[in-house]
Amino acid sequence: MSPVLAGVLQLLALMVALALAYRPLGDYMAGVYSSPKHLRVEKWIYRAIGANPATEMRWPAYLRGVLGFSLVSVLFLYLLQRIQGSLPGSLGFSSIDPDQAFNTAASFISNTNWQSYYGEQAMGHVVQTGGLAVQNFLSAAVGMAVAIALVRGFARSRTGELGNFWSDMVRGTIRILLPIALVGAVLLVACGAIQNFAGIHPVGQFMGGSQQWNGGAVASQEAIKELGTNGGGYFNANSAHPFENPNGLSNLLEIFLILLIPLSLTRTFGRMVGSVKQGYAILATMVTIWIVFTALMMWTEFHHGGPAFDIAGGATEGKETRFGIGASSIFSVATTLTSTGAVNSFLSSYTGFGGGIAMLGMQLGEIAPGGVGSGLYGILIMAVIAVFLAGLMVGRTPEYLGKKIGTKQIKFAACYILITPALVLCFTGVAMAMNTPANSMTNSGAHGFSEILYAYTSGANNNGSAFAGLNADTQWFNTSIGIAMLLGRFLPMVFVLALAGSLAEQKPVPVTAGTLRTDKPLFSGLLVGTIMIVAGLTYFPALALGPLAEGLAS
Repeated sequence: MSPVLAGVLQLLALMVALALAYRPLGDYMAGVYSSPKHLRVEKWIYRAIGANPATEMRWPAYLRGVLGFSLVSVLFLYLLQRIQGSLPGSLGFSSIDPDQAFNTAASFISNTNWQSYYGEQAMGHVVQTGGLAVQNFLSAAVGMAVAIALVRGFARSRTGELGNFWSDMVRGTIRILLPIALVGAVLLVACGAIQNFAGIHPVGQFMGGSQQWNGGAVASQEAIKELGTNGGGYFNANSAHPFENPNGLSNLLEIFLILLIPLSLTRTFGRMVGSVKQGYAILATMVTIWIVFTALMMWTEFHHGGPAFDIAGGATEGKETRFGIGASSIFSVATTLTSTGAVNSFLSSYTGFGGGIAMLGMQLGEIAPGGVGSGLYGILIMAVIAVFLAGLMVGRTPEYLGKKIGTKQIKFAACYILITPALVLCFTGVAMAMNTPANSMTNSGAHGFSEILYAYTSGANNNGSAFAGLNADTQWFNTSIGIAMLLGRFLPMVFVLALAGSLAEQKPVPVTAGTLRTDKPLFSGLLVGTIMIVAGLTYFPALALGPLAEGLAS
């Protein structure tokens, strides 16, 4: 079987598995967030944190819950790293330096999971399982809660109430993330991923020196790392490490986990707004972009010119032989089109155009299908922009799901789409203008610029994957990327919840002959065009200096 055919067959198998899970999981999640009943374990949690799950919140109160909970989480994870040297199960590792601890705390709380440290050489069992793995659940649940609040904004009328943050967060964790992650962890163990609390032990000589391996609760962390679109790996090699991702079957399972919830949330959205066709329209937009990006990535990695590529059958450098080019391309697109920082190959070794595709996937806003929760609210913001543009073209007040998109709503949407590009481009410009950050680049020219641009694109978009070749473990990068991650996560949430509150206060607008049908293929096409134009106009000059220049020169 040719490598190209193998990659295509894996892609088809993945699509079939996702299609089979789409309807039951989407309907289940709609029931989870709509049910008036609370499980016993959930009631215990509410009593422990002093929350009343029956209290409805307006958007300022909902936002205070999100920010307050996230602030406590940042402080807890920061302190846990700073006292690691005094904790049992530290494996002899010392406490984490302040700038590194801040970066890691900001990273895992913001669902970014950027890592500028070697996991197997820095973090003990307590920090890995009690700190990082726990935040993999909680940060994902926060993103899902904010997405559900926006969906309620479209579904409700004449009220500013968006639900209860504490109830949404707890339910997302207990009823959705935990059960699926448990099954995923068992399947990963069956595939060969490790799951233990073993210490460091030598395994022999390697290239004239001794080699050591760590044990750890890897499978359980790997499952939620992918399911929650987190990405922080137990080992520095991340999902290219055989302890995390042993073979082709586990690789396909991990891609399935990455895409499962973001895609299924479109069904949840359709059920909660009372029209599954609306969910299908959003799904069609996501799938179209995802398939196009995957096809382009596979094409550029299999068929990019050059004698070395021709002999090897494609751009094999930096890719694990047990996965090959096809599976590595599918994985890289799945992670960069979601907010998943996991990698199973070395992105810096991709072709110039291949690296650009990965970068552009994040710069779209990671909405195809995007992160857990963040992908749904991100594409709904773009849908608001799309109907506004359509209204301008026909001279009619734009409407979406029976809600008028007026001045207030479009201002919230515009602020949302401007925040992340501003963070990426400003931080990249400052870093390139300074001497110290530039000295961290392994490469010069267009590729070196791509390393810096990718780092801030990954941080501000809460992705967490690394282009590699950049020494990011410096005070400048730890601090600046940490700030970009926090601002890129929580500032957009302010405008998402403000938009949700303004929509929930409106009364429904009746459908007329002039209403744009947003459940038809025409709207999906308009939405795809809007997404590509907005991202292209914003990032094209920077891309032209980096991956496009490199790709055209090679």
